[in-house]
Amino acid sequence: MSDSQMQRGANWLRSLLELAGVPSAVQAEQQEDSYLLTIDASGLSREQIDILIGPKGAAIDAIQYLANTIANIGLDSEEQASYTIELDGYRARRWEQLQGIASAAAEQARQTGLEIEIKDLSSAERRQVHTFFKEYTDLETYSRGQEPDRRLVIRRL
Repeated sequence: MSDSQMQRGANWLRSLLELAGVPSAVQAEQQEDSYLLTIDASGLSREQIDILIGPKGAAIDAIQYLANTIANIGLDSEEQASYTIELDGYRARRWEQLQGIASAAAEQARQTGLEIEIKDLSSAERRQVHTFFKEYTDLETYSRGQEPDRRLVIRRL
């Protein structure tokens, strides 16, 4: 991972925001295996923030998908980078919610022995929850169904 990869993502996001009519500063920082691109919300109205996040995070997820696709076009796999887009603490708040949902589902699966389905997760959120469950040696997860009705399933081993 390099500073040029980080700057490529940050510059792309700044350009997108400017083209969308909501110019804003973007802070970039390196995480373990990706880059966090945080949109500065200080100059944005509540309505602009809500639009950029979208219902159930759909807009920010789409922006993140575009960042990960467009910023890596034409690059060799070793040059590609992974970007997470954050705005107004949305990702952090949503991760806390997901951890609570996942923990409750884990407990329910353990107690009942039944498969527990979690619905209404984006593909990125399903990946996060799958990763969260790697710590659980007595449970496994998999996805079932087709978009837009794809669900994450938790069950005891």
